[in-house]
Amino acid sequence: MRHDQDATRFVDESRAQPPFSAMQRLVSLLNQGRLAEGETAAAEMTARFPQHGFGWKLLGVMQKLQHKHGPALHAMHRAAELLPADDEAQSNFGMALAEANELQAAEPFLRRAQAQNPHNAKTAGNLGNLLCRQGRLAEAEMCHRQALAIEPDNVIALCNLGSTQDDMGRESEAAACYERALQIAPHFAQAQWHASLHKLLAGDFTEGWKQYEWRWQTDAFAATVRRFTQAKWLGRESLQGKTILLHAEQGLGDTLQFCRYAKPVAERGATVVLQVPPALKSLLAGLAGVTQVIGDDEPAPPFDFHCPLLSLPLACGSSHADLPAGMPYLFAEPTTAAAWRTRLAETAAPRIGVAWSGNPLHRHDYKRSIGLADFATLFCDSAQFVCLQKELRESDAAALDAHPELLRFGAELQDFAQTAALIDTLDLVITVDTAVAHLAGAMGKPVWILLPFQPDWRWQKQRTDSPWYPSARLFRQAALGDWHSVVGAVRHALAQREYEAAI
Repeated sequence: MRHDQDATRFVDESRAQPPFSAMQRLVSLLNQGRLAEGETAAAEMTARFPQHGFGWKLLGVMQKLQHKHGPALHAMHRAAELLPADDEAQSNFGMALAEANELQAAEPFLRRAQAQNPHNAKTAGNLGNLLCRQGRLAEAEMCHRQALAIEPDNVIALCNLGSTQDDMGRESEAAACYERALQIAPHFAQAQWHASLHKLLAGDFTEGWKQYEWRWQTDAFAATVRRFTQAKWLGRESLQGKTILLHAEQGLGDTLQFCRYAKPVAERGATVVLQVPPALKSLLAGLAGVTQVIGDDEPAPPFDFHCPLLSLPLACGSSHADLPAGMPYLFAEPTTAAAWRTRLAETAAPRIGVAWSGNPLHRHDYKRSIGLADFATLFCDSAQFVCLQKELRESDAAALDAHPELLRFGAELQDFAQTAALIDTLDLVITVDTAVAHLAGAMGKPVWILLPFQPDWRWQKQRTDSPWYPSARLFRQAALGDWHSVVGAVRHALAQREYEAAI
């Protein structure tokens, strides 16, 4: 409350309008990319005029652009409350909720934004992406087509449509979308990256890996790119007598799959330092070719070159026919594995490890994870089943209660070295496309991997084996979302004890 100079009336600043010049300044700071300065100015405006939505709206945008997602979510929520008729404020909060994996909560805000401004192609595309993450692909495709009806040459909308068609298994239509986008904008990174995934899925590793380097220019990867003064090694320079930092860049499974390239890099005369997520550090300490393993949270020693792990196939010149050999390349620590054998009860029945869901934040989680209630139909009295998942979803709680025979160790699987030791005691691993699949495959353990109709590129199409993991057997959906037939095929293979030939 501010007292006027004449002491005759009071002005409630909480409901007053901020000066127009102050609002103009916020817009100018945002447009100039002066985000820290703009955030400070916007925070001051919201403190002085807390019931005026404009300051909250710009505060949220500037915080999001600085990757301050928690504060941005709060600011965007306030803006959406104070500006119910502002489609940008509604859309911003909807997208913030989506990024926080609150998919159902996000939808009403994006729907409201679209209703308020049906001619906004960006909002239509954002809604389509949200629906896609929920597996509502037909609805998502409709949204992306609406975006293209508004802006026919919008390359982002073309890529979104292509990505959704890819998820539906309509690869030729998706490829046409990417080709059209590249005709409009030949250097549009998103389309180049999607086109590379098509090549890799088809087994064209020679061209696919080259084009895959476009990932660093996409929005999804630009925020995670590592900035070093040392040169990025892509195979051109000699490594003799040099030290190279190989660093993880994507998920845990990707790290487990591509750490195998440390050995061929070392064979070029390099001292190899491997930087990985802390959960993998202990497991990878003995990896062939590696001199030192450090965590992502540790400083790197001096080095001459660096290379992200998924750029190593390009740097090493890998084709589909000459992937690094030497299986297995990951091993359990013998003492820890022996402790697990002692811990587990003796049984004459086969011991089978299982994992039915992956990271819920993964864009494709909706299609690669299975609810435990469906997966548990594999459980039978003729085998002992061991849960290999450290964290379990709340939605699986009821199903877990119905299966007390499933051995669970939860927090005892402190890192992947413990998981590897537990896997070492097993006869077979059955899993969806998660890090567990890569760990079992890298250890040479028989592993059955359950795949969606449109799998990740690394599993390719149709084949039941994998060039990456000779001990793997792939079970695929015959139709979109059809886990029933996949689980049925696995159940039949279990009944026939078809895993015994691989043990």
